[in-house]
Amino acid sequence: MSKYYFTSESVTSGHPDKVCDLIADSILDEALRQDPQSHMAVEATIKDDLIVVYGEAGTKAVIDYENIAKNVLKEIGYNEEYHVTVKVNKQSAEINDAVAHDVISAGDQGIMFGYASNETENYMPFAIDLAHKLAKRLEEVRRQDSRLLPDGKTQVTAEYEDGVLKRIDTIVVSTQHVESVTQEEIHDLVYNEVILPVVQKDLVDEHTKYLINPSGSFVVGGSWGDSGTTGRKIVVDTYGGYAPIGGGCFSSKDPTKVDRSAAYYARYVCRNIVANGLADKCQLQLSYAIGKAEPTSVYVQSFNTSKYTDDELQEIVLKNFDFSVSNIIRELDLQRPIYRSTTNYGHFGKKDLPWEQFKKINL
Repeated sequence: MSKYYFTSESVTSGHPDKVCDLIADSILDEALRQDPQSHMAVEATIKDDLIVVYGEAGTKAVIDYENIAKNVLKEIGYNEEYHVTVKVNKQSAEINDAVAHDVISAGDQGIMFGYASNETENYMPFAIDLAHKLAKRLEEVRRQDSRLLPDGKTQVTAEYEDGVLKRIDTIVVSTQHVESVTQEEIHDLVYNEVILPVVQKDLVDEHTKYLINPSGSFVVGGSWGDSGTTGRKIVVDTYGGYAPIGGGCFSSKDPTKVDRSAAYYARYVCRNIVANGLADKCQLQLSYAIGKAEPTSVYVQSFNTSKYTDDELQEIVLKNFDFSVSNIIRELDLQRPIYRSTTNYGHFGKKDLPWEQFKKINL
């Protein structure tokens, strides 16, 4: 038998990169709330008490960038005083002219990947799905227990035999905490309140390793322990490394940016190939050129898990799905303020998001 191990990680909302993602998506949501036609690519960087908000905006919305950024920090649980520098320019006229046709065109070139498998109920790879669940649970516990602080990370290593999930080999949880708490208290709290309520008992055994704050003390966190920048957690945001990722991040980008919208649509297609029972696994690559409404390529793979050939699956996909930028935006209803709900714990696998909905496929 072929045995191998696969690992994925997640982070909490207090991780400095995710702080910046949430600032960016909060700005985007506010722009779309006021002006659904907004073209936005406004990002953030944070270090210590300094937040820099920068990028391009083509919108009629009036946005208080500084206040949004500061409110995000408070919402997450950071109560220090922050200073915000804003450098936001109007979107390039050349880019706007390339996008703003009668039929919406791609705001940039790029490659995007979608993926789904029947390994979990939400059609996500197991390791990233569990890592997200652990990180989300860690945040829930942190908000109820004053000994824990906002920054945190999780990691899951799964063991496979012949491509089939067999067990969980290792779980890693690192959490920021107050200085007065002992590592023994942290270990007991995380094991009993974070890990046990989340992990399937039949997938752990006496050999499963639990590494809780393996580096020891973790008092200094967030922007005071590391810098953060929008878009640096794209593997966390997608499939945990189990499938390829595209060339651009998601957070901050309005739906004319196909880095985001077409990646969502690719997931939508793959999820429904699997949900309709046409394959156990499905991967889709798309590519677009700036100023063009249709993709330059569509490539479907099923990894020999379908009764259909990949060529046949591709024909089914092209018959049932319209990959034009206008249709993606329309079919998934993307010009509305939904993006804060995508920022943390993965952009895929959340049942309420439009690209996670079931669509009957006609053969």
